[in-house]
Amino acid sequence: MPTLSQLSRKGRKSKVKKTRSTALRRIFNSKDQVYKSITAPQKRGVVTLVKTMTPRKPNSALRKVARVKLSNKMEVTAYIQGIGHALSEHGIVLVRGGRVKDLPGVKYHIVRGKFDLAGVEGRKTARSKYGTKRGEAAPKPTAEAQTTAEAPAETAG
Repeated sequence: MPTLSQLSRKGRKSKVKKTRSTALRRIFNSKDQVYKSITAPQKRGVVTLVKTMTPRKPNSALRKVARVKLSNKMEVTAYIQGIGHALSEHGIVLVRGGRVKDLPGVKYHIVRGKFDLAGVEGRKTARSKYGTKRGEAAPKPTAEAQTTAEAPAETAG
C-alpha cells in the first residue's frame, strides 16, 4: 500500500478498460481507402449468412446467428435474439456490442426492429430490447373482420 507522500508524488493510475467488441472500434474511410480508430456504439452491415449454432457444454439449444459484413469491411458473427425472424442473406442490419456467453466467438448482437430485421411479434414485456412497439403486442382486427361483425347489427335494426 502506498504512503501519502508516494501518492502525492505519483498519484494513482486508473486501469484502462479494454473493449471486447473490436469491430466497432474502427471506421473505414472509403474516399481515402484508409482505416481510422474511432469508437461507434453500433454499425450497419449486410448479412452474408444466417445459420444456427449449438451452445457450450451445459446448455443445449439451437441459437440463431448471422454472419454480417460491417460498413468498415470487417466480418463478424452476431446473435439474433428473440423468438422467430425473417432475416435472410443480403439483409441490412444494425449490429451492437454484447457477447453471448454460451456461444464461443459471438461478441455482437443484432438490433431488432431496425432496417430489415423486424421486431418480435406479440412481445409484451421488455419490448425495447426486441424492437416491438406498444400497440403491436395485441394483433389488430382486419377491415374484413370489422365489416362482418357490424353487418348483422345493421340488418337487425
